[in-house]
Amino acid sequence: MVFFFIKLLLAHCIGDFVFQPTKWVKHKLKKKYKSKYLYYHIGVHFLALTVVLQADFKTYWLTFLLVIPTHYVIDLIKLHFNTKRNTRVLFVVDQIAHLLVLGVVTAIYYRSDFSIEALITPYLIVFITFLLITTVVASVCMKVVISKWDLESTEGQNTESLEQAGVYIGVLERLFVFVFIITGHWEGVGFLMAAKSIFRFGDLSKAKDRKLTEYVLIGTLMSFGFAILAGLGFVFVSSII
Repeated sequence: MVFFFIKLLLAHCIGDFVFQPTKWVKHKLKKKYKSKYLYYHIGVHFLALTVVLQADFKTYWLTFLLVIPTHYVIDLIKLHFNTKRNTRVLFVVDQIAHLLVLGVVTAIYYRSDFSIEALITPYLIVFITFLLITTVVASVCMKVVISKWDLESTEGQNTESLEQAGVYIGVLERLFVFVFIITGHWEGVGFLMAAKSIFRFGDLSKAKDRKLTEYVLIGTLMSFGFAILAGLGFVFVSSII
């Protein structure tokens, strides 16, 4: 079952990412269903699916019947509702919809092997819980704690940065630390902290602001601390369930 899903996923990756030039994407966004590249895109998916399933149309005719038309409909809906503001959200929703279709097709072909209860294992629940603690919960907690400090001394300085960049950086670094710990690679944590310190050193040196330095240091230590505790917590709980 898993290998069949992976084959469908491979065909999806080939069609949606490997063989879809930016030119096609822009033209589709502009012309919608009138774009010839939309149909080229669907054709590429058909060819990719044919290759990974070894052109076994007799066995997998239902796969072609479900995957190709639904891919066209999902893409058409995304193109219709796409705007500059919701591009990222629609991209995620679009990919989730495609994956759900692949999951349904896999479940149809492997009914006897498919079980929700088998998927939702105690290990998975623990993993998702600590993953949320590492990312979302930690972000909210840090925001509440750090909000008590107001960096008024940085006013008038060049503090321009990408929108929400700090949040994304924090989430990603905690994810890296979490993965390093649960896989037993503690040296990766030290490497990551050293790398971040090097990148931050230049900004802090230019700013010459003690408050900013302390603010960044507190944020970094809290971020790494949350991730380390979450990682250790996951390792401990997963070992006793």
